[in-house]
Amino acid sequence: MSRKQQLLKRHRRNKRIGLLITLALLIGVGVLLAWWVPLVLAVLAWVAHEAWFADHLFYSPKDDYHYSFPPYTPQPKVRLDGDRLLLDEGVILADDTTLVLAVQVKSTWLGRFFDPVVELAGGDQPDRQVFERGVSGLRYLNLSGQAQVLSAGQLRVRGHFCRLAGEPLLWSIEQPDYRQQRVMVIAPHADDAELAAFGLYSQAAETWIVTLTAGEIEAEHYQAMGLDKVEASRLKGRLRAWDSIAVPRWAGVPEAHCVQLGYFCLQLPAMQAAPQQPVASREAELGDIRAFRRLNPFALPGDLDGLPTWNNLLADLRAVLLKARPEVIVLPHSSLDPHPDHICAQQAVLEALQGLEWQPSVLLGYANHLHDNDRWPMGDSGAGIALPPVFDGTQVLQPYCLSLSLEQQRDKAMALGMMHDLQPRAPFKRRLRRGLQRWLAGRRASPYGENEFFRKAVRRHELLWRL
Repeated sequence: MSRKQQLLKRHRRNKRIGLLITLALLIGVGVLLAWWVPLVLAVLAWVAHEAWFADHLFYSPKDDYHYSFPPYTPQPKVRLDGDRLLLDEGVILADDTTLVLAVQVKSTWLGRFFDPVVELAGGDQPDRQVFERGVSGLRYLNLSGQAQVLSAGQLRVRGHFCRLAGEPLLWSIEQPDYRQQRVMVIAPHADDAELAAFGLYSQAAETWIVTLTAGEIEAEHYQAMGLDKVEASRLKGRLRAWDSIAVPRWAGVPEAHCVQLGYFCLQLPAMQAAPQQPVASREAELGDIRAFRRLNPFALPGDLDGLPTWNNLLADLRAVLLKARPEVIVLPHSSLDPHPDHICAQQAVLEALQGLEWQPSVLLGYANHLHDNDRWPMGDSGAGIALPPVFDGTQVLQPYCLSLSLEQQRDKAMALGMMHDLQPRAPFKRRLRRGLQRWLAGRRASPYGENEFFRKAVRRHELLWRL
């Protein structure tokens, strides 16, 4: 069982225990007062839960984050003078530097019911970064894009429903401009490349998009159109295969640089466990990957027999790597992103690179999912992305942050809107919960789309990690 599954199991167990305790209390109230009082209290309790306590947060908001950055990372001296963040005199930061500020964030009592926000103001690119309700611990703000304002001594850092405490620490992480290089994005599923790196790949000197799976499972939306489970799964796989080839054209990526490998969703771990054994689709009743790779611009080794095996996947990846010769590979970060297909995607690329005559100069990791906070990045569309929760200080992490203009954010939102998997309406319960949170907790819906990924991914930052 993965860590994510363990956390979910513990969370559901605790909710069941809490529900039983609440039920016992309501019965007691009904006996002591009147039969209708528990009904009213139950409705109010449910509304309060949905508005303020429904987030999947599998750690205490009072826990400190613990980051370790590479040795000798520059740490310019900073101090807080009121709400103004000041550098030592004479320090000038480069515009494209990734800037991380560690500071204690302490929630006010209202911050237990409304999302605590740290506002960055003073320049022409104001930002808002959001943290957990009830936060009281060390957090890492992302100041990327604020270098000029900070160097000029004009950056103001204000807390709303929270306050900042302690001595701030700043890291300045300079890295090459990867947009000037040949970039390949590895996407376990159609839309992963857009969620993680649309801003980067749309600006790169040359881009390749390689999607590993057809993403054909969980096709209930298409079953509602009258298709049976197998037909719906096959249609969804065909649509997402099309998305993986067609949507990057919106960013100017040539069709000849988009490859769909057509393996089956959530079957990569089973393939890896038995590299020579074919692993068929869970729902589409297919054992031939060629059904979902007919739009590819060139032949691949796996086309010979169409078998969904790990060895075929490695052969396909090696062929694409040798053809594209990417200088930068963007792929899932396996210690941050717990999705099993994402973990296997990274491992497959690393295995394919072993002994290959072409090697990239850098690997950049991304996290479209987290182990312990399903809402991260917290906050609204267009806001910045603070660093995610990390509690293992022994792991060295090196962030790379790319700032996106409002126009680039809108282009990214339109690319996500073309992805069929992000188009269906959310279930009624989720829509009702979001309505309650909007009315009672001040959370805003994304203007770009209903799916949660429009809120999470359309931001002023794309946050990647050098591996």
